[in-house]
Amino acid sequence: MMHSIRTKIMLLTAVMIIVSVTIVALLSVVFIRRKERLETDQMLLLLCETGERNLDYYFDSVQESVARVASYAEYDIDGLETEQLEDHVTRIRDYFEETAGNTNGVLTYYYRIDPEISETVKGFWYTNLDGTGFREHDVTDITLYDTQDTSKLVWFTVPKNTGKPVWLPPYITDNLDVRVVSHNIPISWKNRFVGVVGIELDYSMIAEQVSSIRLYRNGYAFLTDEKGNLFYHPRIDVAELNEETMPQIPEGLVSESTFTRYTFDGVEKWAAWLPLSNGMRLIVSIPVSDTDGDWQNLIREILIVSAIVLLTMSIFTMVYAGHIIKPLVDLTHAAEQAAQGNYDFDLEYSKDDEIGRLTTIFKRMARHTKDHISDLNKRVYVDALTSVKNKGAFTNAVEALQKQLDEENADSFGIGMFDCDDLKAVNDQFGHDKGDIYLKTACRLICNVFHHSPVFRIGGDEFAVILRNDDYENREELIRSFHESAEKISASAKNKWEQVSVAMGIAEYDPQADRLVIDTVRRADRLMYADKRARKQDPQRGTVKGR
Repeated sequence: MMHSIRTKIMLLTAVMIIVSVTIVALLSVVFIRRKERLETDQMLLLLCETGERNLDYYFDSVQESVARVASYAEYDIDGLETEQLEDHVTRIRDYFEETAGNTNGVLTYYYRIDPEISETVKGFWYTNLDGTGFREHDVTDITLYDTQDTSKLVWFTVPKNTGKPVWLPPYITDNLDVRVVSHNIPISWKNRFVGVVGIELDYSMIAEQVSSIRLYRNGYAFLTDEKGNLFYHPRIDVAELNEETMPQIPEGLVSESTFTRYTFDGVEKWAAWLPLSNGMRLIVSIPVSDTDGDWQNLIREILIVSAIVLLTMSIFTMVYAGHIIKPLVDLTHAAEQAAQGNYDFDLEYSKDDEIGRLTTIFKRMARHTKDHISDLNKRVYVDALTSVKNKGAFTNAVEALQKQLDEENADSFGIGMFDCDDLKAVNDQFGHDKGDIYLKTACRLICNVFHHSPVFRIGGDEFAVILRNDDYENREELIRSFHESAEKISASAKNKWEQVSVAMGIAEYDPQADRLVIDTVRRADRLMYADKRARKQDPQRGTVKGR
């Protein structure tokens, strides 16, 4: 009777359930503290939600204000000439003044034009440092910075290089020496980066809101990002820290779980966190000792016993499961060898169960695959994009033709080499998907004209044809047909990538000049490049051909 692995696993699971129930019974005392834990969680979450709503209302109002200005700026811009830009900046200045005035907590607002767009029109920057109203401030000289370096002038370089709206973590402004948080949106016109609109918030106002969140005697709130970088902490002066002195945020605080327990500076803590709309995380934390009662020692003892039991059961399960799955491991190793093309392996497992049957089938399939591997190799000589033969097939064809010549069993033949003009320009200007269309059109043209000859794609934009029989005898007519067809395609094309422009060189095999077939190939290649140069100088010149 077959002893199935499923039965073994079910038996093991049943045993583990019995053991788990026993452990749960021993740990039932832990649930005495459940009510207290739930109340603590609820208080943490309530404080976190309250702080989140207050901060998100603050951040969302700023984000909506910047978004409205950015939307109006992209709608309003109508050219990059100096006079057009000056009028455009003036209109945005008026609109931004009204918008920023209706947004709480704004320290500065700005619209800066990229120096690559205009060296004279720089934009504007307004500040309200004393709370009495916004005043225009001298703008930062962007030309002093490398705008590709996102570690400097972050309010400008980050949105420029990402092309997306972005909340930036706290930073010190270059001219005001004030710690701020900002939201910035890149402005573009006809897919060209023009500049950045943004609002900076006073970091101290955010810190005041966060520091007001407290729970029990020693609870507090702080801000991080999703990676654990610390932005604000009521007991740590973040502004005075650097990468070396920045404390490492415990791993639990960067997890996906809303509630977490962690240890910091030797103190065990409970924490809850919620994401803010600007990408930060608001974390409310309290020491576990603030909520612990008389059950602490009992829980510790139960946890120690549970850990020992679980460890023992884990070791037992691992040993027993390892014994069960060893045949599957052997089968996996055999499959890895087969994937590398090695079919010389031994599988000794032959018991009457699922893995035994699978082993028998796998060995049979491996033998079958080994017998037909040569047939599979024949299928690797087709170009995936154009479906014509590839460079490997061309190499084989040249070798076969050379063998015929060596045996004096070859008719007259010619080699045609083709190279697509301007493929790189099409790829750069319109994208590689349009470049693929351009290549397919060129390949289709070659195949349609030389339809009695094998066509090969031997490089990114290079093709080859071996002319024999009728195509060889009628090569002059085919060359004319090729140019006429190319002109018709280009004349009817609406887009550049739908046109076709191909340089061509035709070389006839000359037993006096060509010792090998590859010599004919090289002559055809040289003629093709000569044609390519001639076409650049005079697009009306015909194909270069020769003997």
